[in-house]
Amino acid sequence: MDHSNAVRLKATERYLLNELDPDQLDQFEEHLFDCPDCAVDVRAAAMFLEQSKTVLSEVRGPELVKLPAPARKGWLDWLRPAFAAPVMAVLLAVVGYQNLVTYPRLHQALNTPHVLQWAAVNVGTWGANGPVIPVSPGKGFLLFVRIPPDGGFAHYTADLYNPSGRLEWSLTIPATSTEDQWPVQVPGANRASGIYTLAVHGTSAAGETRDVGRTSFELQVHN
Repeated sequence: MDHSNAVRLKATERYLLNELDPDQLDQFEEHLFDCPDCAVDVRAAAMFLEQSKTVLSEVRGPELVKLPAPARKGWLDWLRPAFAAPVMAVLLAVVGYQNLVTYPRLHQALNTPHVLQWAAVNVGTWGANGPVIPVSPGKGFLLFVRIPPDGGFAHYTADLYNPSGRLEWSLTIPATSTEDQWPVQVPGANRASGIYTLAVHGTSAAGETRDVGRTSFELQVHN
């Protein structure tokens, strides 16, 4: 699971609410080791939940027993000042941390120019003599993927497998009659050195899927 998928799935919130299925849970927990932004979000949200529990338990303490109970209770009771003020203070602290630390760091990373390592790979070329890509730990790289043109597909799906054979991510690529090479940016992650495999299959307009081919490349991670 990459960061964009985690954001799209709202994985942080669903992780804390135990709403992820077993596969998504394994993928997200593995992603947490490689993504400091998601790790910060999880810690901040967990802190907010814990502080909320503490605040809500305190406002239910003996000192509030003397307060007259409202004649009618509803779901808006939590907006009463005794509840709302402490909870909002914690919420503002979390939002402030995101606005002052997390979001500026993401904005700076997105707007800072940098050079990526790259390699060109041809789908259908299989063997141990693929290109070698040297990268620093946690850094991404570019793949210029050439797919043999075939007018029978509506789109392609590219699957990247790590050296242990585990699927890292899948990417949908539109099929066109004028393009046969696509630049694919592989996001940074804590990857190991070894042979990686890119498998591509095509899907027709009728939904039929067929393997197109695969290729490999060697990733060399240097400190």
